[in-house]
Amino acid sequence: MCGIVGYVGFRNATDVLMEGLKRLEYRGYDSAGVAVKVGGRLEVIKKAGKLSVLGDVLKDEKLPGHFGIGHTRWATHGAPNDPNAHPHTTEDGQIAVIHNGIIENYLPLKEGLLARGHRFSSETDSEVLAHLVEEKYRGDLALAVRQVLQEVYGAYALVVAHQDHEEIVVARTVSPLVIGLGEGENFVASDVPALLPYTRRVIFLHDGDMAVVSREGVRVTDLQGNEVRREVVEVDWSLEAAEKGGYPHYMLKEIYEQPRVLENTLGGRLSEARAGVELDLRVDPTRFERVHIVACGTAYYAAWVGKYLIEGLARVPVEIDVASEYRYRDPVVDERTLAIAISQSGETIDTLEALREAKRKGAGTLGVINAKGSSITREVDDTLYIHAGPEIGVASTKAYMAMLGAMAMLAVWMGRARGTLPEAEARTFLGELRKMPRLVEQTLEKRQEIAHIAEKYHQAADYLFLGRHIQAPTAYEGALKLKEISYIHAEAYPAGEMKHGPIALIDERLPVVVLTTESPIYEKTLSNIQEVRARGGRVIAVATEGDLEVRRFAQDVIYVPRTHYLLSPMVSVVPLQLLAYETAVLLGRDVDQPRNLAKSVTVE
Repeated sequence: MCGIVGYVGFRNATDVLMEGLKRLEYRGYDSAGVAVKVGGRLEVIKKAGKLSVLGDVLKDEKLPGHFGIGHTRWATHGAPNDPNAHPHTTEDGQIAVIHNGIIENYLPLKEGLLARGHRFSSETDSEVLAHLVEEKYRGDLALAVRQVLQEVYGAYALVVAHQDHEEIVVARTVSPLVIGLGEGENFVASDVPALLPYTRRVIFLHDGDMAVVSREGVRVTDLQGNEVRREVVEVDWSLEAAEKGGYPHYMLKEIYEQPRVLENTLGGRLSEARAGVELDLRVDPTRFERVHIVACGTAYYAAWVGKYLIEGLARVPVEIDVASEYRYRDPVVDERTLAIAISQSGETIDTLEALREAKRKGAGTLGVINAKGSSITREVDDTLYIHAGPEIGVASTKAYMAMLGAMAMLAVWMGRARGTLPEAEARTFLGELRKMPRLVEQTLEKRQEIAHIAEKYHQAADYLFLGRHIQAPTAYEGALKLKEISYIHAEAYPAGEMKHGPIALIDERLPVVVLTTESPIYEKTLSNIQEVRARGGRVIAVATEGDLEVRRFAQDVIYVPRTHYLLSPMVSVVPLQLLAYETAVLLGRDVDQPRNLAKSVTVE
């Protein structure tokens, strides 16, 4: 989950590295470091803390050079301190290594190295790689790295530099790595935003790929040294799309991008005239008798919404699983199962491993993914891209919205193919779906009302979120957002479960957010609100415009536009995103980089 940047060319390497690391700081911000070749030697500076700490040091200690590597760390092995920061070097300083992932057999490797006289300066698993390369090196750096990788196993995006070579040797398994192509210069990064100021021509490395990157060019091989061809992709993200665009935080910018993101997700795919959607998928939905959806975090709540949509419109049973648990329960899967993996990055290791488990058991596979060229997209039978663009804020907002749009389309596509969704009903549903970007935009106009509510409750120690049916996952997503960025403890429950335990939590100090938009079970949700009020709870209701009844029981009401109840999560999640954001700002939290979290979880 760390950020990686490498550069070889004619520019000032330190400037390129720091610019790239700023764009990747969402991937890790416990420590940062650079290694730049200066006067024939690799000079390394690394510091615990955010990237700005390293930046302050580099203002005084200039590193004039045109070749270097840089890293921002999210700690796995070893505390976030100066010695554990990357790059890691050999004792003589000739070799520098940066690494994202986990070397699972590092302990026996380290014991062997210690026995052979190597001395370590950190507690990390990554440092063993530098010492192993040193042992193998006989003048050919790529060969030495290749030999080392025969001995290690685990997940890695590995970047190696040697003071005697103006080339970067890189390799990947599981953890993402992308190469940027320039003229007389080339780049390496763990994610595309780091490359956007310089190039949009990129190569996404696959699992088991190695590459030698010099200013003259790039050579990609497998781990045996056989040359392989990888497609050069033209990235269509603009530099502005990866920056804040005048907003105080990336998260707020991304919340406000959601109407446009939904247009991108839905654009050109909806056809009311044909009462269907055009998804260009090769998967045949008629051959499957069940669907398993695997995902983590926010994507899991999108999967939960997807369950209601697919079962409601396609009438096929759907199981949803937290991806990290899926393969350990020995799921019942065969060739009649469609396994759907949902992930913004396409690199979430738990989701990837769950997908592989389903494949091993014979399932057909589909990815609902944002990042093109990512690991999951290369392992599934087919991919439905959500087109959310780069999401920088660690707490996902616009990618979640795009996932909801994708799941709605997928449900229609499956329902029409299976004959369970009548033409007239499909046409009506698609008409409502087409309105969603505008309805989300209207919901964003409620920000000032929501900010006032956040002011009232931001000192609360706890929150409770309740919802029923398709709004239950919205409640869970709202609680997650509040936890992630404000650090306020928040619970979520299906509202009908409240009386089976959580009702004991309710008193006059507890804000209770209830999703009570129009639906076939509206009256039941209203009854749950009355149960909260009877015990002194302070109700914040998210309700459909024109609902006056709910005002009798809620202290605060946030109105959202009327829509089809199966699409209501798209509008009702927006107030919860803004409530979490405004609360976190009032509390002085680091909204874009909440403590202990990283954007893309590529380790188990």
